[in-house]
Amino acid sequence: MDAVSNDVRIVSVIVPCRNERDHIEAFWRSVTAQCLPPGWALEVVIADGQSDDGTTEWLHEMARRDGRLVVIENPGRIVSTGLNRALAASHGEVVVRMDVHTTYAEDYIARCIEALEATGADNVGGPWRAEGRSPVQRAIAAAFQSRWLAGGARSRQLNYDGWVDTVYLGCWPRRSFERFGGFDEHLVRNQDDEHNLRIVRGGGRVWQSSAIRSTYCPRASVGALFRQYLQYGYWKPFVMRKHRQPAAWRQLVPTGFVLALGAATVAAVLGQGLAPLALLAGGYAAAVVAASIVIAARAGWALLPHLPGVIAAYHLGYGFGSVLGWWDVWRGVPSGRSRFARLTR
Repeated sequence: MDAVSNDVRIVSVIVPCRNERDHIEAFWRSVTAQCLPPGWALEVVIADGQSDDGTTEWLHEMARRDGRLVVIENPGRIVSTGLNRALAASHGEVVVRMDVHTTYAEDYIARCIEALEATGADNVGGPWRAEGRSPVQRAIAAAFQSRWLAGGARSRQLNYDGWVDTVYLGCWPRRSFERFGGFDEHLVRNQDDEHNLRIVRGGGRVWQSSAIRSTYCPRASVGALFRQYLQYGYWKPFVMRKHRQPAAWRQLVPTGFVLALGAATVAAVLGQGLAPLALLAGGYAAAVVAASIVIAARAGWALLPHLPGVIAAYHLGYGFGSVLGWWDVWRGVPSGRSRFARLTR
């Protein structure tokens, strides 16, 4: 990194990355377009998880051209190891996490710094806003922002300002990591929720500001969405085992539904009658259709054919994943199954 004056304050952007050749250039333009407050300088540390699609070569070439970019290796190839390696290589008194599949308002980092200084929080962030391009992506994004999927999570409430249990991505004063530690490298998913839970349980505070604006690009197919939430669900019990509590009780609802559905299916197979299964499945189907209509009325009727499958992928992926995760936690599996250690982009 180029030398900076002693009176310039550094903000470090940390980014885990693997096989993002199709997206990395747009991400870099978004980061370098940031308008920082006076007296601040930008450092970007990208931890590359052994990409094999040309991402590594592009990053090293850009680092040769722009001294603000530092590229390091992430042999662990998962988000948590990448974040920790990037954090260790960074120098900023403020650390901002960014994701390659998200675009950012030009004042994103400035607003993060402003929120830290105004609140004294240990982590700040903005709401998690999703937008899609294809019809399926738009349906995934519309469902993502709905209370039917979010369950009242404040991180999906675009106009909410206040104290929360978690935020999207995050921005920390470096002292937060000195106090609460880095990211749990046993977790392939949910490492951000676990870190925020650790902050709150340790007496820290997390603040959400609606002025911190970014837009997330969701998965492009229902199958990819199901696999993503299967992973989210699988790793959540490992977080709960560590802290002996859920980050939020709403996260247990999909697990309960899948268990009930499984029990009703077993009862039907054993000749105990089809009524419980029919009632449960029929009631869920009716709720999904109703939710699809409500979401389509707000987001566009063209999305209605896609929404039932999207909603079911969210719920059932998370629920089935959680059941598998709880089974492995009960069996004493220390660090999860290898098939759930592969990222799904």
